[in-house]
Amino acid sequence: MGILVDRDSRIVVQGITGFQAGFHTKAMVSAGTQVVAGVTPGKGGEWTMDGKVPVFESVSMAVSATGANVSVIFVPSHFAQDAIFEAIDSGVDLIVCVTEGVPIHDMIQVRHYNLQRNVVLIGPNSPGLMTPGEAYVGVIPPNIAIGGSVGVVSRPGSLMYEVLNVMRNFGIGVSTCVGIGSDPVKCTGYVDILRQFEKDPHTEKVVLLGEIGGLEEEEAAEYIAQMTKPVVGYIAGVTAPAGRRMGHLGAIIEAGVGAADSKIEALHRAGVQMALHPEDVPRILKG
Repeated sequence: MGILVDRDSRIVVQGITGFQAGFHTKAMVSAGTQVVAGVTPGKGGEWTMDGKVPVFESVSMAVSATGANVSVIFVPSHFAQDAIFEAIDSGVDLIVCVTEGVPIHDMIQVRHYNLQRNVVLIGPNSPGLMTPGEAYVGVIPPNIAIGGSVGVVSRPGSLMYEVLNVMRNFGIGVSTCVGIGSDPVKCTGYVDILRQFEKDPHTEKVVLLGEIGGLEEEEAAEYIAQMTKPVVGYIAGVTAPAGRRMGHLGAIIEAGVGAADSKIEALHRAGVQMALHPEDVPRILKG
């Protein structure tokens, strides 16, 4: 077991009849995740996943009928805000928003609204999360990690995949891996996940993966300095030029803020063992 999701998690997929949602829902089901419902307005009463998953008009109807407690959102960016509001109001415990390109203004409103509800909202632009062997929610390849005692939290999704794959090749297992999302405005950050790993009895060590842009890694370093569990870190973007967007809105250095060197220094001061390359992470964990 790990944090946030396990074999008892019951998933509702918002936008389930879309192509991408259907593809990834099928992968979640094949991996043993309990997908109990889908939501697509106008298609309520239909069934999907070879007649195994019912489709509802709203998240609240899906939750009421199936006991779903986790929502994963695959809707287009201009519908994402309403989808998140609907999921928050439905009473689920956890929301994962895979959608990228959600307007910043929309997410500022979502964040303010969720402060009154206190639902765990991961994303947007998140690959999701996975407790290997029990459940995964989102788009993380299900065979990329094995179960174990190392918690992984990452901003960049592709970097998380790379490190999970290298860890698996070294025989190092994961309690839970969480992709918090690369967008600049989100409801769940590094510190929120680190707190959960710190109190999780199944997590013995933690890996933090970051990148240039923003101050999230520096804020995480302040919390890590108080942790009792060892943390290994890697920051991508050491050679990135200042003032140039690198892949997405969150990865940009402006006015000397968000550079890789400052993040590495802050984490190092907090006692984090820093890897020079992604493939060094499992070697440090083994050491």
